[in-house]
Amino acid sequence: MRNKPPPFAQARKGGGKGRKKITPIFLGFMFYVYVLKSEKDNNLYIEYTNNLKRRLQEHTQGKNFSTAHRGKFFLVYYESFRSQKDATTREKQLKQFKSAYGQLKKRIAGSLSES
Repeated sequence: MRNKPPPFAQARKGGGKGRKKITPIFLGFMFYVYVLKSEKDNNLYIEYTNNLKRRLQEHTQGKNFSTAHRGKFFLVYYESFRSQKDATTREKQLKQFKSAYGQLKKRIAGSLSES
């Protein structure tokens, strides 16, 4: 029995020899929890957004009040969610619970040391 594609995927012709290629189609927004590292003080900054590219530009240009004084930032990690509630829950988890924050820092240790 063949696996069915997930409901957010659409089959289309292509992929050679009559096979169908699966192309993901996402409806609506994605929400992102992201981690930035300050070049100035090496501190991490955690937030969520529905437009990661725009938010990174705002941080880079100093348009975000809470990070403007902390210099240049590097994106070191992000997670994506279809649900805003899931994204806000994860953001709060990372900010409020040392164990979740500690596990994340272990998972991205290589990324933190590179930037």
